[in-house]
Amino acid sequence: MNIKMENNFLIISGISGAGKSQVLNILEDFGFICVDNMPLEFVFDFIDLCRKDRKKYKKIALSIDIRSGKNINKISEILAKLKKDKIRNQVFFINADDSTILKRYSETRRKHPLGLLVKDGIAEERKMMQAVKKVADQEIDTTNMTIGELKNTLGTLIGLPSDKKQLLLSIMSFGFKYGIANEADIVFDVRFIPNPNYVSGLKTKTGRDAAVVKYIEKQNEYNKFFHRIADLLKDLLPGYIKEGKSQLTIAIGCTGGRHRSVATAEKLAKFFIKNKYKVKLYHRDIARI
Repeated sequence: MNIKMENNFLIISGISGAGKSQVLNILEDFGFICVDNMPLEFVFDFIDLCRKDRKKYKKIALSIDIRSGKNINKISEILAKLKKDKIRNQVFFINADDSTILKRYSETRRKHPLGLLVKDGIAEERKMMQAVKKVADQEIDTTNMTIGELKNTLGTLIGLPSDKKQLLLSIMSFGFKYGIANEADIVFDVRFIPNPNYVSGLKTKTGRDAAVVKYIEKQNEYNKFFHRIADLLKDLLPGYIKEGKSQLTIAIGCTGGRHRSVATAEKLAKFFIKNKYKVKLYHRDIARI
């Protein structure tokens, strides 16, 4: 069942080790305000706060789990209050099989929140969480899921328009003389293009100026290069989305970060905006002299 993105109050619950923290991280990337392990006594006041400012708190994800102890049975009271206050809500129950959860505990070396041996803790937790599981609108089994598959599942459930909305494409220009862009996932070097810095009348301009862009684009090697990297990235991005990447940073570098890299980053940003991606454009060294 898909739900609209307006006035959502998601309750994330389930079995410890099944992936609730990953779900919260993904929902945060989707623009939700996420709260983990809020004492249930405070939830009712929090609902009142959300009701009073629906614009600010229109997308909420609240994690409720076994750490609440016996109070976990208050879930029915919470749902009743949400219904009374006319706040759209859904309960997602995150689950996985015992062997998968045991393996995850072994990898993280964390103790079970009930303080029992992990195997016994899982069994006891399943009994205690039955009340939540019964009222859940969606059960998500993460047993064989990758992060990318979990992200796509959540995106579908909360009604994201398309996979492209799940990835923020950050495109930046920089100058190699000031150091490589360490935050970049992918780096392209455009220093093979003749440098406008040494052309009369272009030195004081930047890659945002039409004269510089015209000079760069009249280079045959540049146009071949741009079309190749644009097509390459367009083919690669669906793979990054599938693997659960939330942000991909593509850096374009030239010598000083003012002309060639700026013009290329600007053009690449326009290309991906046209292809319906979310794009953030940043020129790291454009103001340097």
